[in-house]
Amino acid sequence: MSDETTARGPTGRERLNEAQRAAAEHGDGPLLIVAGAGTGKTATLAHRVAALVDRGMDPRRIALLTFTRRAAAEMLRRVDGILKARARVAVSPGRSASASCAVWGGTFHAVGARLLRMHGGVLGLSPSFTVLDRGDAEDLMGLCRTDSGVAKTAHRFPQKSTCLDIYSRCVNAREPLADALAGRFPWCREHEESLGRLFSAYLDRKETRHVLDYDDLLVFWHALLEHPVGGPEVRTRFDHVLVDEYQDTNALQAEIVAMLRPDGMGLTVVGDDAQAIYGFRAATVRNILDFPDAFPDTSVVALERNYRSTQPVLDAANRVAEQTTERHDKALSATRPGGMRPRLVTCADEADQTRWVAEAVLAAREEGVALSRQAVLFRAAHHSADLELELARRDIPFRKYGGLRFAETAHVKDLGAFLRLASNPYDELAASRILTLLPGIGPAVAARLHAELREAGGDFLVWADAAVPAPAREQWGAFVALMRHLGSAEARGEPLPSQVHAVRTFYAPLLEARHDDAAVRARDLEQLEAIAGRSGDRAQFLAELAIDPPSWCEDPARDPWLDEEWLVLSTMHSAKGLEFDHVYVIHASDGNIPSDMATGSREEIDEERRLFYVALTRARDRLAVLFPQRYYVAGRGPTDRHGYAQPSRFVTEDVMSCFDREAAGPDGDRDVASRTVAPGGTAAVRAGLRSMWEPGAA
Repeated sequence: MSDETTARGPTGRERLNEAQRAAAEHGDGPLLIVAGAGTGKTATLAHRVAALVDRGMDPRRIALLTFTRRAAAEMLRRVDGILKARARVAVSPGRSASASCAVWGGTFHAVGARLLRMHGGVLGLSPSFTVLDRGDAEDLMGLCRTDSGVAKTAHRFPQKSTCLDIYSRCVNAREPLADALAGRFPWCREHEESLGRLFSAYLDRKETRHVLDYDDLLVFWHALLEHPVGGPEVRTRFDHVLVDEYQDTNALQAEIVAMLRPDGMGLTVVGDDAQAIYGFRAATVRNILDFPDAFPDTSVVALERNYRSTQPVLDAANRVAEQTTERHDKALSATRPGGMRPRLVTCADEADQTRWVAEAVLAAREEGVALSRQAVLFRAAHHSADLELELARRDIPFRKYGGLRFAETAHVKDLGAFLRLASNPYDELAASRILTLLPGIGPAVAARLHAELREAGGDFLVWADAAVPAPAREQWGAFVALMRHLGSAEARGEPLPSQVHAVRTFYAPLLEARHDDAAVRARDLEQLEAIAGRSGDRAQFLAELAIDPPSWCEDPARDPWLDEEWLVLSTMHSAKGLEFDHVYVIHASDGNIPSDMATGSREEIDEERRLFYVALTRARDRLAVLFPQRYYVAGRGPTDRHGYAQPSRFVTEDVMSCFDREAAGPDGDRDVASRTVAPGGTAAVRAGLRSMWEPGAA
């Protein structure tokens, strides 16, 4: 956001425009803030929290629900700054001058986990439950899939990842299995009965292992709010609930929000229906569209002043948004003057598109626009393959958003498994993971050893005299001693970094034996030990690793580029929330934008249109949308087989009127009309052909 929204006024009041101020100073009734792209949503929400505290609200009675931990931390940091600037926060017993230390801020799942640790006992939930990340949940689903025998059919049965996707869809969208299969997984409909049995087995397996998956944090929070004792206990904790990115909530999250503030009093939600793009994760735009109907006394404030883009870019984005079937009315207007019209570039083929983008990126760099302030956006990750090769050939460094997350790497999951099993000896996946690290122990022996541990009530002493294969005996004593220590009451009182250090010390030779790049991975674990120092206890640390893990750990230092920076390549989904000076949207052909996998219904097409809108509104100064006319058939080796594409259906004549149009062709082919006509012209060419069958024609 531009400094124009944050540079004025000593008290913070003057920093907001009229609509932002109306939202920030709203009373206690239900409030919907429809915040267009780049309109200062974060500042407005921060000022609203500050205004509540400023008028005497105890920050401990405010809940701020977001979709990333960083978003919550950034908002609360701003709240502290606003209150400090106003210098009106009186510190009294039980009240901190720092709102960030008191407000219940965090992601839905993190806040849910915290409440379940405190109140889950009324549901029979052990406070020592561990949380499975996505990979562990898939593995547990895979074990159930194998043990139940559902896959032993004459027809192909869905893999464990697809099974978990279907299960998660049912849970988060509140859809019966039959409806979820018909709407999102039609190729799996014949397995409806078997999938139902599999999901029941998965539920039972989690129950006996005292583990929750990512979705369970919402499911049990919902159940807690329904409970006659737990529900009132949780509801009376909060006088105000504020929800960021409300367009990204699913049906289950919307029900939780409504149960927290049933009459809507003290409820504020912020979002942009034009940026609702996560339907594939069970998010539904209906939550934000129908909010005024769900809470009839809702006040709606639209933020339309855009502090990011120039007006020509916004004109194009507004025209795209206007095509959406249902939406909250708003039209973005720029606070920044001037600006160039966006360009619609027609390319002969993908190679032509790649060449144009590479040259445009380098040209902008020569004009002073850093590579890191430029981004190439695309609908699917594989759409950048040709461009990546060309960028490497031209020595243009780039970073592509995506890849394996730090917490999903084998060595990080290994270390976490030691701590998980110490916290919850019934965690089957953690036990299997760390036992099979030891030489000579396979899945069958690991299963036997874990069964012995369960029968002993989780007392690791039972392993002291266990029969283990000869290759494991050398390390077995140290392993049992480590687990007994980590599982003891004494360890629970130790600083968490010392617990991580103890695991690192034991794990080091196993890491070196299993991975060629052990030194690099060991540095990751050193970072993890440092991160552990910022967590309150082991349960919080493990929950954060599963719920909101770091995406990467930086590579070791290397020889730098002379001008260290990189071009950003990103899918449109990953670019949400970001902004760049120059944006290039590639493959704007129908079938790519919108994806041919997402045109089965009006709702899917509307979501694809919103995704295109998100891509356009990432641009601050210049925007280019590129459309290749010809696509070649992919196969083994080069081929001339090709077809012609149509421009994206979202680039209507009305939208096109906001663009300057140009054709991208090979160098030297752009001004054919100005060339000198050859002597004899076409007549000479035809005469040469006639000579082959008309004697004397030449």
